[in-house]
Amino acid sequence: MNVFDPIVINGMRIKNRFVRSATAEGLAAPDGTVTDRLEAALAALAVGGVGLIISGHAYVEKRGQAGMGQLGVHTSEMEAGVARLARAVHAHGGRFVVQLAHAGCRADPALSGEPVVGPSQPEDPDAPPCSAMSAEDLARFEAAFGAAAALCRDAGADGVQIHAAHGYGISQFLSPRTNRRSGAYGGALANRARLLLETIGAIRGRIGNDYPVLAKINCEDFIEGGMTAEEGRQVVSWLALAGADAVELSGGTLDSGKLSPVRPGKIAIPDGEAYYREQAAAIKTKGLGIPLILVGGIRSLETANGIVASGTADMVALSRPLIREPGLVARWESGDAAPSACVSDNACFVPLRRGEGVSCLTAAREARRRAS
Repeated sequence: MNVFDPIVINGMRIKNRFVRSATAEGLAAPDGTVTDRLEAALAALAVGGVGLIISGHAYVEKRGQAGMGQLGVHTSEMEAGVARLARAVHAHGGRFVVQLAHAGCRADPALSGEPVVGPSQPEDPDAPPCSAMSAEDLARFEAAFGAAAALCRDAGADGVQIHAAHGYGISQFLSPRTNRRSGAYGGALANRARLLLETIGAIRGRIGNDYPVLAKINCEDFIEGGMTAEEGRQVVSWLALAGADAVELSGGTLDSGKLSPVRPGKIAIPDGEAYYREQAAAIKTKGLGIPLILVGGIRSLETANGIVASGTADMVALSRPLIREPGLVARWESGDAAPSACVSDNACFVPLRRGEGVSCLTAAREARRRAS
């Protein structure tokens, strides 16, 4: 098996095994609608050879908004923009999946204008306020994901992905560190995973079984009191049984320090690549039955191809390397196998936090030096 071989996920044929992992672009309009810059950014990835392009996390209800410039899929007015993105990707041979998200306790009330809700009130008294979701809130949460999935299907997106990683809403429910509820949605792992599995059910109830539904989840949280590797493996198996068509494996939360999803520091090639390779191999040996996508620290074609050829995962996902070089996959396919120039300094997120959208400041600095 080769990383440039096609693959099919519930009827969605993808030309190669490369995935643009959901990356916060920060390029949507203040109301969550699509802009020309966002459309151009996703089109560039398709031109650059990425087989499957997953949007940055898109909020399914306004009170789940995490940050500035975030895409919204929470009202019918968003459908036209999603359709624009789908057409832009399809025009260049790519497939387009929208990542559906709710920030939970990480939502920004200054942007949403609504109270913040999540699994439970934070234990830290200095943490921003977050109220525990009521039964009505939970039902509203699940219904919002179902409605958003239907909107994306109707807009022409090829599928949706449930964001259940990195310490956002559903990830907060999975983690005993942030989920201190009792009752049906807290305590034992089966209860902490209930919202995720019911959300898949809510989506399937709206769009049926023939539309691709993916999920992104941590292999573990890499933080004291967080979801463990054993728990991560169990939840992945439940996802397959619940009707997920593929799982993307990531790790860490925004509070995990050096083991966050965007680990800082240049990666040694090949020894430092593929952060979660061992966890992916452990999951695959149990016979998952659906494609597994591996993200995290992949910087070379050799490593990407080795992951697929060995059966460690069925697809490989990239984030920061594609911020640096949207045409990386096409370059590799053309025969130039030089590794990604991404140095993992996370400078790409500086303009994102300023509200300017994600971009590689390191590449820009290097270009200026060459021109001077």
